[in-house]
Amino acid sequence: MAEITLFRRKQSSPEPRRLDPSERPLQMVYDYLTAMGYEDPLRVQQEAANSDLSCMIRFYSEKPVNADQQERTLLKGVFSVRKGKTQLHKWAERQVILCGTCLIVASVKDSLTGKMHILPLVGGKVEEVKRRQHCLMFSSAGPQAQTYYVNFDTLADYQRWHRQASKVVSQTISLVDLSCYSLEEVPEYLFYCQDVTHLNLRHNFMRLDGPGGLSNFNRFAQLKSLNLSHNGLGVFPESVCEILTLTELYLSCNGLSAIPARVDNLQSLQTLCLDGNRLDSLPEELGSLVQLCSLGLSFNDFPQIPSVVERLCALDKLAMAGNRVETLDLCCLLRMSHIKSIDLRLNGLRCVKSETLEPVKHLTQLDLRDNRLTSVDLSAACSLETLQCQRNQLGSLTLSGFTLRTLHANNNRLTTVNIYPVPNQLTHMDLSRNLLEYLPDWVCDSRKIEVLDVSHNLLSEIPARLLSSMSLRKLLAGNNRLERLADLLDHIPLETLDLQHNKLRELPECFFYKALNLKYLNVSANALETIPPSSQSEESLSTLQELYLTRNNLNENCAALLVGHQNLRVLHMAYNQLLSFPASKLSKLEVLEELNLSGNKLKTIPSTVSSCKRLHTLIAHSNHISVFPEVLNLPEIKLVDVSCNEQTEILLPDSLPSTLQELDLTGNSSLMLEHKTLNLFSHISTLKLDQKPAVTAGDAQGTSTLWDHGYAEMCGQRNKLCVSVLAVDHFGDSPEAAYGIFDGDRNEEVSRLLQCTMGDVLAEEIQHSSVDSVYMCNTFLTSHRKLGMAGQKLGASALLCYIHHESSEPGSYFSLTVANVGTCQAVLCRDGQPLALSKVFSLEQSAEEMERVKLAKAIITEDNKVSGVTCCSRLLGCSYLFPWVLPKPWVHTEPLCSQDEFLILGNKALFQKVSYQEAVSTVLAVRDPRAAAKKLCTLAQSYGCRDNVGAVVVALHIGEDSCTCEPPLLTAEARGPPAPTPLPISVSPGDPATPSSSSGIASEFNSEMSASEVGSEAGSTASDEHPSSGPTARPERRCSLHPAATLCNMGPLVSLGPGAHPALFQRQPSSATFSSNQSDNGLDSDDEAPLEGVISNGSKLEVEVDIHCCAFQLRSGPPESPKDLDGRHDLRGSDYPNSKMRRQNSVVVSATNGCLLAVCGREISDLKKSPSTSSLFGKKLSNGSVVALEDSHNIIEVALEAPKKKSGYFAAPAQQDPEDQLIIPPSLEQDVREQLRGQSPVVPGPPPPSTPPSARDPNWDHPHPTVPGLHPTTVLQQDVYDTAL
Repeated sequence: MAEITLFRRKQSSPEPRRLDPSERPLQMVYDYLTAMGYEDPLRVQQEAANSDLSCMIRFYSEKPVNADQQERTLLKGVFSVRKGKTQLHKWAERQVILCGTCLIVASVKDSLTGKMHILPLVGGKVEEVKRRQHCLMFSSAGPQAQTYYVNFDTLADYQRWHRQASKVVSQTISLVDLSCYSLEEVPEYLFYCQDVTHLNLRHNFMRLDGPGGLSNFNRFAQLKSLNLSHNGLGVFPESVCEILTLTELYLSCNGLSAIPARVDNLQSLQTLCLDGNRLDSLPEELGSLVQLCSLGLSFNDFPQIPSVVERLCALDKLAMAGNRVETLDLCCLLRMSHIKSIDLRLNGLRCVKSETLEPVKHLTQLDLRDNRLTSVDLSAACSLETLQCQRNQLGSLTLSGFTLRTLHANNNRLTTVNIYPVPNQLTHMDLSRNLLEYLPDWVCDSRKIEVLDVSHNLLSEIPARLLSSMSLRKLLAGNNRLERLADLLDHIPLETLDLQHNKLRELPECFFYKALNLKYLNVSANALETIPPSSQSEESLSTLQELYLTRNNLNENCAALLVGHQNLRVLHMAYNQLLSFPASKLSKLEVLEELNLSGNKLKTIPSTVSSCKRLHTLIAHSNHISVFPEVLNLPEIKLVDVSCNEQTEILLPDSLPSTLQELDLTGNSSLMLEHKTLNLFSHISTLKLDQKPAVTAGDAQGTSTLWDHGYAEMCGQRNKLCVSVLAVDHFGDSPEAAYGIFDGDRNEEVSRLLQCTMGDVLAEEIQHSSVDSVYMCNTFLTSHRKLGMAGQKLGASALLCYIHHESSEPGSYFSLTVANVGTCQAVLCRDGQPLALSKVFSLEQSAEEMERVKLAKAIITEDNKVSGVTCCSRLLGCSYLFPWVLPKPWVHTEPLCSQDEFLILGNKALFQKVSYQEAVSTVLAVRDPRAAAKKLCTLAQSYGCRDNVGAVVVALHIGEDSCTCEPPLLTAEARGPPAPTPLPISVSPGDPATPSSSSGIASEFNSEMSASEVGSEAGSTASDEHPSSGPTARPERRCSLHPAATLCNMGPLVSLGPGAHPALFQRQPSSATFSSNQSDNGLDSDDEAPLEGVISNGSKLEVEVDIHCCAFQLRSGPPESPKDLDGRHDLRGSDYPNSKMRRQNSVVVSATNGCLLAVCGREISDLKKSPSTSSLFGKKLSNGSVVALEDSHNIIEVALEAPKKKSGYFAAPAQQDPEDQLIIPPSLEQDVREQLRGQSPVVPGPPPPSTPPSARDPNWDHPHPTVPGLHPTTVLQQDVYDTAL
């Protein structure tokens, strides 16, 4: 058998690598899939056979050839060549090679051993020769430049050589970049380029042996810089130590565990990068490199600072981030007097020892971020200029202030900061997210402080001296406890002031004309009732450009005070008490670009808004605006949001501006748009309109009473929207729902793909497993695979929520399963308090994930991003960052209860600005899901969010009285007592969406119905279709409040009170047709008052019935005498007070005094005798009515037993519906009677095959008049006598 060499390609290493003989491909695939998150070995086998997996890992029987890579590595061919510019030399066939930085011309036969002409091209020329076709002139640089003419055979060759040679001649240094080529050795011709000084071989698989291996690199006579990072070397290539000219050597991420002693040969070495290896020590010989000034030791395994560093006198910066140094001893630093900058972030530091009294004078920069420090005393570092100690657990911090310029100490537990002497050189200080109750005096005494961030603390005041500082340019003091702002004593140079989320009731009267340089002011989320005037006189010198006043108590009088800010570009006044906005004042804001007036009580936007010619964004949702604002004539308008208003019509100009990109008209229930209007909107990239609600089977089953949702997405100041939302209220056949949010950060492709596919993937995975953690995890992993090529370089945060019933626990309620990767988050409101359901996979917020990424030897840049790409350790997509970034999600299941009010889903940008508690309080105050989602996004933008923001609000109506039982299914082979059947639902096409039970429309059933309407309702909309399930049908789902009823022991009747929340809510139209002028109740159809549970659309009477499974009772009575069929027509005027009866598909439902009567399994003879069930044995006519076989009037007698009501809705005699009349010609009357008497009794048995409705009648669920002479349809003999509702 021939030996086959395999190559493997992974996204973490995009170029194929030759496999060693000991490596097993199948085991590699198995390890890859298990590392991604798959746990079941059988599922791993299935995934390994999936063709989509080739986007992430692939094997080759031979090394794949990439034409572009070959072109960049080596160009070679036989062409006609002439040397020199004169005609003395003749054209001759020569071997021409373009490799590295040189053009090589050699003999055709002896290209390697014969005579070669080498032409250095760096700094030279390559020009087209116009006198000859496909001819190039190559010239070297310098006074002794040489020239060669090369005539190519084809245009393709000519263009390829011209393109590559042009890159070489344009270089300023002799650089050869061969990174990411899967090279095992360099082309041998490259060694002839003796002018090469910089060689980049990153992301290859370089070997030591071979003609072009590392062992021959000493042939480069002038090589100064060599980059061998990410080559998987495993050991230090000692042959490199023979390249004595090297000044830079990069060996990052090669799995090195030791450095050889021969490294001391590299006496010219100035930069040595050893990041991302497994080093825990350095050889003493390294100390002899006297010129070494930069040493990279980050993300290794050093337990302490290597002692050899003391001898590296030229070294001024020590980079040791991501090691295992737990203690920093300042005494050790005293012996390293040449070190000025130390990076010890991500080390797990627990202690900084400062036992020495001798000052550390040489240290100027120290980075201690993301460690475990509880206190730091660096008063001995008297020359310290910059200190970064964010995200520790610091309770105290002591520093020397002699030379301190920058201090970053946010995200700690600081109650005070001690700096002595006063830091007069301090310019920038960040103390945000600590526990400061006051600012130290030295802060006010600092003379040069320009930027101060003390937000998210416990401050109750800002000292007047600090506000009056003549150096302070930017002050961030939001999220504190400020109740007042001190008066300004003089003009101040302050440019940016953020005071949001405080308790301010007013600003100083002189504030604006004392802060003339102020350009940005944010006082959102305070208690302001007014704002100070812009100046003392009519002429204002204000330079204010951005003003955020959202969520205060401002009224329309404050708008008049804004006139003086004539440079205002951004104005947010959302969620105040504005009744109007003065038209004359708005017209003076001529440079206004963004205006947000949402959540007020505005009835109109002044027409003077057309004076704001630069306006590009108008957001005015959640008001009472009925007239569309006159903004479509503005030349720069991009976004208009007037959702959740009272718009009725839109008056449009003849043409819309081409700049308009987004128009949101949702939530305007009375808005009617003509086709002409829609055609004008056709060019808008994002047009949001309300869709006419469509009633689905899920609506009829009552899931609309269990939950509903609203969502909002806003671009912010980004040009594109990279946030997508998935919302499915009716997920599958049973009462379930799925909601998700996806954030692509800077890309929109991945989030859109996940929005389109993840719901289907979840539905498929549910079929394979019933374990929530398994199917949710597999949903994410499968979605990750399905991203294909798009998910190789791009990724997205994802969160998916699945509301379902725990079938494995029959006594349980609904459960909410949440899975997420990245930074999207979910919060559940339980009893008014937030309950976090997700986990944030950010390196800054998850110590566990940070440690995992460090162990995988990822390089975490200074901005805490994996390889400088993403701050997330888990994403869908970004396959090339495996195994550092994984798609395996966090999965959590939370049982839902009656205290759960709503669910909030949001992306990173939302919850960075809006806390969990504020988000819950915001939704509690709004209630409407769409308006609440809009408000959350608007608040985030007003609080300073400039990124994409998205929110989903899911209102939950799962109370203790909400039925969570699954409608029972009829098995194919019924034995013993008849199995319960689901109640078939039939809805008129024009039926609007079912309202929720909380609206009160369907909370209680207590109305009357005439006998004529009972007759038509009993079967006019009944369905003939009987769903059946196969042998693997799921068991009936029951809630803990309503266990499965037994046939022998039925509980007492339970009344549904007014506060009941039915789980099964059905709406069906009766076939009682109104006349054009008068309704059945004798009232004028235009004047009649609406009745609870009865809806009229002008042509049909729609009766809303609450069907709940909490009350079952048998009702029987003495057998009634048979009634004649014709007697049915005499009962139209009979009263049926305080109850309703509906018969559907041979099923009787009786609702009496708010209670429901269901017929359970009994003997058929008893059923026939019972007045409430004898009508089950009827015939369904072609018009949809049901006629009893012999006891056709029993159903009416039940109605007659109820007490009569002399007045009310059904007091007037009802009109007869021609569709409900049984018309029999006199000549056929006797035959019909005989056929009815001759009907054989119904015997339970297996159901015969039924014809689908479409095969019988396309309008099978609509009533039709009876055709004379047509025999009534034979009743299907099915087990339908057990009724479960």
